[in-house]
Amino acid sequence: MKKAFFIVTAGLAMLFAFGSALADGQATVLASAFDIDPAWAGIGVAGMLVNKASIDRIFTGLKTLFHNSLTAQTGNWMRTAMEVPSTGASEDYAWLERFPAMRKWVGEKFVKNLKAGKYTVMNDDYETTISVKRNHIEDDALGIYNTQAQMAGQSAAELHDIIVDGLKNGAFTQTGIDGQFFYDTDHEVQGASVSNKLTTALSATTAALAAGSYGAARTAMMNFKDEEGMPLRLIPDVLEVPPALEAVGRKLVEADKLDDDSPNPFKGTATLEVNPGLTSATAWFLHCTNKPVKPFIVQMRKAPTFVSQTNTDSDDVFMRGEFRFGAEARAAGVYGFWQTSVGSTGAG
Repeated sequence: MKKAFFIVTAGLAMLFAFGSALADGQATVLASAFDIDPAWAGIGVAGMLVNKASIDRIFTGLKTLFHNSLTAQTGNWMRTAMEVPSTGASEDYAWLERFPAMRKWVGEKFVKNLKAGKYTVMNDDYETTISVKRNHIEDDALGIYNTQAQMAGQSAAELHDIIVDGLKNGAFTQTGIDGQFFYDTDHEVQGASVSNKLTTALSATTAALAAGSYGAARTAMMNFKDEEGMPLRLIPDVLEVPPALEAVGRKLVEADKLDDDSPNPFKGTATLEVNPGLTSATAWFLHCTNKPVKPFIVQMRKAPTFVSQTNTDSDDVFMRGEFRFGAEARAAGVYGFWQTSVGSTGAG
């Protein structure tokens, strides 16, 4: 009798010790041999059996949370940027070389030839990756990963904004189609230097200071001409500022009067865009966004996609006890027509 009791007890100990390492069918067979509820043949009274079915359920739920968060975000990038699809490792933007405009037809047509390969932009890889501990799955402690999946979806939804903000923050030091910095003082037009860069601080203190900053940017853009000397007819419609300049920007385009109580001639001339993604506290931008090509371009090769590593036999699971999920994308930022934007460092 004592011997039989010892054998049964030892068998139960082995069942609980090795149940979590067994497949569903094996655990069920072993449990039935001792007339035990198969649910106990997992990791214990409280927890979750780690197998393909449970892993698939978990990551399907995380994928759903990711996509719900991804589609819930709209972003502000569309106000000043456009998306261009990409079909390869890079794209050639020779079509940005000239700002197309109608001209009077006298004699033969003037053909604008594009120079292929002059402005080629490679796609970059983007990712966000989160590890899921096997122990957390066994302990059924997955709540923290629901939030992580939602945050990953939100981050993926903000990819366009991240790319466009990178363009804006680097616009004084990164080049565009003409080989000049996007905001520069010497863009060549008809053999002469044309500037879309200011250093004036944005001001609503007096009428003179407002005219010398915001007003000067408006005037510069509206005076831009094409290679044939024809006016481009650009009228700026978006004033973009960092949070530090929100009050000044709002005063310039929304208030009846300036700080010195003088009438505000610029009220209603643009809408204000306050962008927390701008890294400079003094730089500000004035954009024309009502043309087919906007100042900034998002080149999208592969939109953010949910990816996961759920193979229980993978090295990550064996060596570190980790599953993984996240998002991947391929895209790049491109500067559009410099004529559609005027920027100021605000440095004075």
